[in-house]
Amino acid sequence: MIEPLNWFALLTRSNFEQIVHTNIIKKNIEAFLPKTKRKSQRKDRRLMIEVPLFRGYVFVKSTFEASYQLNILKTLGAVRLLGNQSGPVPVPQSQIESLKILTNAGTDLITGTNIRIKKGDPVIILEGPMAGVKGEFTRYKGKGRVVIKIDALGQYAGVEAEEDNVEKIPGFLA
Repeated sequence: MIEPLNWFALLTRSNFEQIVHTNIIKKNIEAFLPKTKRKSQRKDRRLMIEVPLFRGYVFVKSTFEASYQLNILKTLGAVRLLGNQSGPVPVPQSQIESLKILTNAGTDLITGTNIRIKKGDPVIILEGPMAGVKGEFTRYKGKGRVVIKIDALGQYAGVEAEEDNVEKIPGFLA
């Protein structure tokens, strides 16, 4: 019987996300490296550069079988699969799909790990380039804009959306 494939978060060495992503794909293993654009930190440049949305992480698709996971961990720059005492913990497919929609939407993403966010209602974006993204309502921004929090690995990616394009998900579906 073939084990089903799950998404896992792979911790990488500092600044090795792209190298790990490239080398895992060369092994014919599905991988996902969500990226966003930001201004270059170099003083002599005013460029927009692509950077990983979650520094130090690449998402990989694997089974729970040790040989598959060992093949991933033998990749240059790979550190460990995130998990607990029982082993690696899969990332829900819905979170990966939301991240793919977010990163392909071409909008500015607000990211952070230390920002205090008040928990709110589960919501879904109904229309536009991010249609289908599920998250948590964070706040009204004004002028018909709201901020939605998308949870991944205990960090968040926040995105602004039109208030009219966001709808609360009923509790029994969330």
